[in-house]
Amino acid sequence: METHGIFAPETEGAAHEQYEDVGPVAQTVVKETAKAMDFDREEYGERVTGDVIATARDALFASLLEIKTGTRDEFEADVPDGFEVHVEGSENVDNVAWHVAPSAEAVVAATYQQKEDAAIATLQRIAFGRVYRDIV
Repeated sequence: METHGIFAPETEGAAHEQYEDVGPVAQTVVKETAKAMDFDREEYGERVTGDVIATARDALFASLLEIKTGTRDEFEADVPDGFEVHVEGSENVDNVAWHVAPSAEAVVAATYQQKEDAAIATLQRIAFGRVYRDIV
């Protein structure tokens, strides 16, 4: 079993705090990206809206969520008792990527055969949408 990412908030408050912490980073990333695209002040003002910054914040937070990868047996052994489990994918593949969300007493998982990095990135977005969007 391997662990990827760094955010594994234990409570809704911790999730909200970590989400708030990535806000200034998201704003800086968007600003520097717009600068690299040669946006002048007017174009920046027209195109870089609050929704753009919020989307960057959501994506940044999601990309930092802790994801574990391993075998189906490792996954099943790691699921806390009483947690709701949501699995995307097929039962007929060997590997699972999962995120344990104590704040929601939930585990979100996705199965994969070979492309671990793709499974991790996909699951981070799924976990954000299913667990954290309503919290943050």
